[in-house]
Amino acid sequence: MIETATLITLCMLYLIFFRPGKTPPLENPLVIERPGEYHLSLAPQLNLAQSFIEQVASQVRLSDESVENTDTHFFEVRDNQVTAHGFDFYLLAVTRRNGMLLFQAARPQNDSRQFDVIGEFSHAVLDRFPDDEAHISGEAIVSAVTYVAQLRGIKIKALTD
Repeated sequence: MIETATLITLCMLYLIFFRPGKTPPLENPLVIERPGEYHLSLAPQLNLAQSFIEQVASQVRLSDESVENTDTHFFEVRDNQVTAHGFDFYLLAVTRRNGMLLFQAARPQNDSRQFDVIGEFSHAVLDRFPDDEAHISGEAIVSAVTYVAQLRGIKIKALTD
Protein backbone atom coordinates (compact mmCIF):
# COMPACT_ATOMS: atom_id res chain seq x y z
CA MET A 1 0.00 0.00 0.00
CA ILE A 2 2.78 2.45 0.89
CA GLU A 3 4.65 1.49 -2.28
CA THR A 4 1.60 2.33 -4.40
CA ALA A 5 1.12 5.72 -2.71
CA THR A 6 4.83 6.48 -3.13
CA LEU A 7 4.73 5.50 -6.81
CA ILE A 8 1.67 7.66 -7.46
CA THR A 9 3.26 10.61 -5.63
CA LEU A 10 6.48 10.29 -7.65
CA CYS A 11 4.52 10.11 -10.91
CA MET A 12 2.53 13.21 -10.02
CA LEU A 13 5.70 15.11 -9.11
CA TYR A 14 7.28 14.09 -12.40
CA LEU A 15 4.24 15.28 -14.36
CA ILE A 16 4.13 18.58 -12.49
CA PHE A 17 7.81 19.43 -13.00
CA PHE A 18 8.56 17.79 -16.35
CA ARG A 19 5.37 18.28 -18.29
CA PRO A 20 5.80 16.49 -21.61
CA GLY A 21 4.58 18.25 -24.73
CA LYS A 22 5.65 21.72 -23.67
CA THR A 23 7.65 23.29 -26.49
CA PRO A 24 10.38 25.68 -25.37
CA PRO A 25 10.81 28.85 -27.43
CA LEU A 26 13.72 28.80 -29.85
CA GLU A 27 16.41 31.42 -29.41
CA ASN A 28 17.32 31.38 -33.11
CA PRO A 29 15.26 32.39 -36.14
CA LEU A 30 13.34 29.57 -37.78
CA VAL A 31 13.21 29.31 -41.57
CA ILE A 32 11.07 26.69 -43.28
CA GLU A 33 10.82 26.38 -47.03
CA ARG A 34 8.45 24.03 -48.79
CA PRO A 35 9.48 24.36 -52.46
CA GLY A 36 6.58 25.40 -54.64
CA GLU A 37 4.32 26.00 -51.63
CA TYR A 38 5.64 28.54 -49.11
CA HIS A 39 8.64 30.14 -47.43
CA LEU A 40 8.27 30.84 -43.71
CA SER A 41 10.65 33.00 -41.62
CA LEU A 42 10.02 33.27 -37.89
CA ALA A 43 11.92 35.56 -35.53
CA PRO A 44 13.41 34.02 -32.37
CA GLN A 45 10.81 32.78 -29.87
CA LEU A 46 8.04 32.71 -32.47
CA ASN A 47 8.36 29.01 -33.31
CA LEU A 48 4.97 28.36 -31.72
CA ALA A 49 3.35 30.45 -34.47
CA GLN A 50 4.38 27.86 -37.04
CA SER A 51 1.21 25.76 -36.87
CA PHE A 52 -1.03 28.83 -37.30
CA ILE A 53 0.94 30.04 -40.32
CA GLU A 54 1.06 26.59 -41.93
CA GLN A 55 -2.72 26.33 -41.53
CA VAL A 56 -3.08 29.74 -43.21
CA ALA A 57 -0.88 28.51 -46.08
CA SER A 58 -3.10 25.45 -46.52
CA GLN A 59 -6.22 27.60 -46.53
CA VAL A 60 -4.80 30.03 -49.12
CA ARG A 61 -3.79 27.15 -51.40
CA LEU A 62 -7.30 25.71 -51.15
CA SER A 63 -9.02 29.01 -51.90
CA ASP A 64 -7.03 30.49 -54.77
CA GLU A 65 -4.44 28.75 -56.97
CA SER A 66 -4.60 31.11 -59.96
CA VAL A 67 -2.98 34.18 -58.36
CA GLU A 68 0.71 34.73 -59.06
CA ASN A 69 1.56 37.99 -57.25
CA THR A 70 -0.21 39.88 -54.49
CA ASP A 71 0.38 42.95 -52.39
CA THR A 72 2.09 42.36 -49.06
CA HIS A 73 -0.41 42.21 -46.21
CA PHE A 74 0.58 43.06 -42.62
CA PHE A 75 -1.19 41.74 -39.53
CA GLU A 76 -0.90 42.24 -35.79
CA VAL A 77 -1.45 38.78 -34.27
CA ARG A 78 -2.42 38.18 -30.64
CA ASP A 79 -2.04 34.46 -29.99
CA ASN A 80 -2.14 33.39 -26.34
CA GLN A 81 0.07 30.38 -27.05
CA VAL A 82 2.79 32.54 -28.59
CA THR A 83 2.43 35.66 -26.42
CA ALA A 84 3.26 33.71 -23.27
CA HIS A 85 6.92 34.31 -24.11
CA GLY A 86 7.10 37.93 -23.02
CA PHE A 87 5.29 40.06 -25.60
CA ASP A 88 1.64 40.83 -26.30
CA PHE A 89 1.59 40.31 -30.06
CA TYR A 90 3.73 39.65 -33.08
CA LEU A 91 3.70 41.08 -36.60
CA LEU A 92 3.00 38.92 -39.63
CA ALA A 93 3.65 39.83 -43.28
CA VAL A 94 2.18 37.67 -46.04
CA THR A 95 2.54 37.93 -49.79
CA ARG A 96 2.60 35.72 -52.85
CA ARG A 97 5.29 35.89 -55.52
CA ASN A 98 5.30 33.69 -58.60
CA GLY A 99 2.68 31.47 -56.97
CA MET A 100 4.73 30.91 -53.79
CA LEU A 101 3.44 32.14 -50.42
CA LEU A 102 5.94 34.12 -48.35
CA PHE A 103 5.49 34.59 -44.59
CA GLN A 104 7.56 36.68 -42.18
CA ALA A 105 6.78 36.86 -38.45
CA ALA A 106 8.64 39.26 -36.16
CA ARG A 107 8.36 40.74 -32.72
CA PRO A 108 7.39 44.42 -32.61
CA GLN A 109 9.91 47.10 -31.75
CA ASN A 110 9.44 49.31 -28.72
CA ASP A 111 8.67 52.37 -30.81
CA SER A 112 5.87 52.96 -33.30
CA ARG A 113 7.83 51.95 -36.41
CA GLN A 114 6.27 48.50 -36.63
CA PHE A 115 6.77 48.08 -40.35
CA ASP A 116 10.53 48.58 -39.94
CA VAL A 117 10.60 45.28 -38.06
CA ILE A 118 9.41 43.50 -41.15
CA GLY A 119 11.57 45.66 -43.38
CA GLU A 120 13.97 42.76 -43.65
CA PHE A 121 11.10 40.85 -45.24
CA SER A 122 11.44 42.87 -48.42
CA HIS A 123 15.22 42.63 -48.49
CA ALA A 124 15.98 39.11 -47.32
CA VAL A 125 13.00 37.18 -48.68
CA LEU A 126 11.39 39.14 -51.50
CA ASP A 127 14.70 39.65 -53.31
CA ARG A 128 14.84 35.87 -53.78
CA PHE A 129 11.47 35.93 -55.55
CA PRO A 130 11.55 38.51 -58.34
CA ASP A 131 8.47 40.55 -59.04
CA ASP A 132 7.85 40.73 -62.78
CA GLU A 133 4.07 41.06 -62.82
CA ALA A 134 1.45 43.45 -61.54
CA HIS A 135 0.03 42.84 -58.07
CA ILE A 136 -3.55 42.17 -57.15
CA SER A 137 -5.06 42.79 -53.75
CA GLY A 138 -4.74 39.25 -52.39
CA GLU A 139 -8.17 38.99 -50.81
CA ALA A 140 -7.62 35.22 -50.48
CA ILE A 141 -4.73 35.89 -48.10
CA VAL A 142 -6.74 38.25 -45.90
CA SER A 143 -9.75 35.94 -45.77
CA ALA A 144 -7.56 32.87 -45.04
CA VAL A 145 -5.77 34.61 -42.15
CA THR A 146 -9.11 35.81 -40.76
CA TYR A 147 -10.74 32.38 -41.10
CA VAL A 148 -7.88 30.43 -39.49
CA ALA A 149 -7.58 32.99 -36.69
CA GLN A 150 -11.28 32.59 -35.89
CA LEU A 151 -10.93 28.79 -35.88
CA ARG A 152 -8.02 28.93 -33.45
CA GLY A 153 -9.33 31.75 -31.24
CA ILE A 154 -6.53 34.12 -32.27
CA LYS A 155 -7.11 37.87 -32.46
CA ILE A 156 -5.76 39.59 -35.54
CA LYS A 157 -5.78 43.13 -36.85
CA ALA A 158 -4.94 44.05 -40.42
CA LEU A 159 -2.34 46.82 -40.61
CA THR A 160 -1.77 49.25 -43.47
CA ASP A 161 1.33 51.16 -44.48
